[in-house]
Order: sequence, then structure tokens, then C-alpha cells
Amino acid sequence: MEQQIGTLYIVATPIGNARDMSERGREILERVDIIAAEDTRRSVVLLNKLGIRNDLSANHKFNEHGKAKWFIAQLLAGKDIAVITDAGTPCISDPGNELIRAAIENGVRVVGIPGACAAVTALSVSGFDLSTFFFYGFFPRETADRRRVLDMMRKGATKTYAFYESPKRIMSAVEFLIDAGAGLQLCLCNDMTKLHEMTFRGTPAEVREQLLAKGSYDKGEYAMIAEVQEDYFLREVEHLSTPEAMLTDCMVKQGVGAKEAIRLLLKDDNNTYSKNELYAASLALKDLFG
Repeated sequence: MEQQIGTLYIVATPIGNARDMSERGREILERVDIIAAEDTRRSVVLLNKLGIRNDLSANHKFNEHGKAKWFIAQLLAGKDIAVITDAGTPCISDPGNELIRAAIENGVRVVGIPGACAAVTALSVSGFDLSTFFFYGFFPRETADRRRVLDMMRKGATKTYAFYESPKRIMSAVEFLIDAGAGLQLCLCNDMTKLHEMTFRGTPAEVREQLLAKGSYDKGEYAMIAEVQEDYFLREVEHLSTPEAMLTDCMVKQGVGAKEAIRLLLKDDNNTYSKNELYAASLALKDLFG
């Protein structure tokens, strides 16, 4: 008789309030053979509150790749496994992807058990345009990376972005946005679903003042939702003339040759033609007029 393969369950857990645990999620955690937990010490606290006693095995970012092989062996031996993280939905800026990919490759059934997710919860209360949104994960630490993210936001078609941030870095992130002159509206959610949860709203400068007024802002995890304001987007200027016409106009007005005109146009903020396009235009003009 062929041995039945186990099932891998991806189980969302509460992000702060144990009462947000779904009944189905609780049942799965009670009956699986193994619970793969990001931090077994933190997971034990939640499981004790839920009255669940089960075998826990660590599955964190430092052992995820190697440990996946062991979990797959257990699944192929017929055992059911539930993946949980410290809080929220696994794989959303948390471990789990390595094991899921390995399970799929080995023909193991993967089942999602929906529940709390900090990013989605924060998005839902933001009041921002959610027709599309972009989940980035943790806001970058380095200034250069932060600038690249802002540049991406300014050039994109999406207005709303979701980030996670550490309480120890939240003020640094907000002050960066202020110094960069970021044209954003923020919805900053702290300690969601917990007794002292707070939401800070406004421009980066306004949110900074609210954080300072709170005092102990360096406590509790943050979800930061940002909506790009219309006048902060970088929009390409649509030319009303061809590159040949622009090149000719520049040559006549500046009294320069084609090579110099190309150099001047490439420094013009209103020009969206590339160097290759302008060079091709100069060759076309040369063929036309000799």
C-alpha cells in the first residue's frame, strides 16, 4: 500500500491579540504532527494561551534552507506540518518560502489558513487609495537604499506603499522622509490589535510631532503606509515635436553643431529622448540636408 504524503499548512497567527486566532487555525495547530515555528519560545506563549500542546520545531531565517530537507522528509513520511511565524501570516517578510518551494517541488499539498497580516490590517485602516498597492517589506536602513525606494515611488503608477519598520528605527525613517522633502501622506500603525495600539496620520513632519508627543515611540512594531501625493510624482514630459525638430531648434538657437546640441539636450530636464535617439536624429538630418 502506497504511503500517503502529509500536508503542509501555512497558518496565520494573531499580530497581537490572541482572540484574533481563527477557529480553523486553532484546529489545525492542535491536530498536525509538527508545528514549524519561527521562534519556539514566542510561539509557546501563544499556544499556551490557546490551550494547545504540540511538538514545535524551529524554522527561522538562519536555519530555513537546511531545515527544509528535514521537514520534507517528515511530510513524505506522512506527517502533517503547520508553519507559523512570531505574528501574522508566514512568508510576508517572515520565514516559510524555502519550505513551501521545497514542498511544491516534492509534490506535497500546501494549504493556506488565512488570518491576521499586519500590512493588510494597516492598509485597511489607512484611508488611502487601495485600488493598487505595493508591499515592500522592511523600510531600508541605508540612506542610499532609502533614496532608491523614494525614487521608485515617485516614478511608479502605484500611489500606496506598505512598509514594516522597527521601533528602534522608526524616527530615523520618518526624519529621512522629512529631510528628503517626500511628498507623502503617512498612516503609521503601532502595536496593532494590542491594548495600547496607536495610529499616527499626516505628513512626515506631522507624524514626527505625534511620535514625539507620545514619548515612548521606540516600543512596539510599526506598519508604515505611505500615499504618494500627485505633485510628488515624477512624470515624463511628452514632447510635441520630434527629436529631429528639437535638435534643429537647439542648433539654431544656440549656434552649435549637432554634437554640442545633443550634449545640451541631454542636460535639459524637459528632454526625455535618449542619447541614441538624438544621435539617430542627427544622422537623419545629415542624410536629409548633407
